[in-house]
Amino acid sequence: MGMTLPHPIQQFFSIGEVCALTDLKPHVLRYWESQFRFLNPAKNRSGNRVYKSREVELIMLVKHLLYTEKFTIEGARQRLDHFRRTGELKQAARDAMRYETVREVRDEIADVLALLDGREPAIRADDEADRAGA
Repeated sequence: MGMTLPHPIQQFFSIGEVCALTDLKPHVLRYWESQFRFLNPAKNRSGNRVYKSREVELIMLVKHLLYTEKFTIEGARQRLDHFRRTGELKQAARDAMRYETVREVRDEIADVLALLDGREPAIRADDEADRAGA
């Protein structure tokens, strides 16, 4: 008898869940879909996007390339093609997920420490984009 997991592993994510996981706005995800062929989530019966965990990892890789590595969309496309050709795509996506998660946690800890010190939390580039309605 195999070990049974306490919770079934989630197979599909809604756009809202993906936004929460990746800290991206729905219109950004929809725009990236138009720019990156492989970001092509299935639609369920009611026409809503459903993402597999692999697609969530790829979205994090795109986010990492565009926001952290500062690639253009075209540059990110070429980088992703390179990863695909060399068989590195899955590992690159995992690495990006790890990197972005650590960065987010580190930023949040820095904000908490700033507040405890009576300082304003740092304003970061992605906060600026949020304010500008990007």
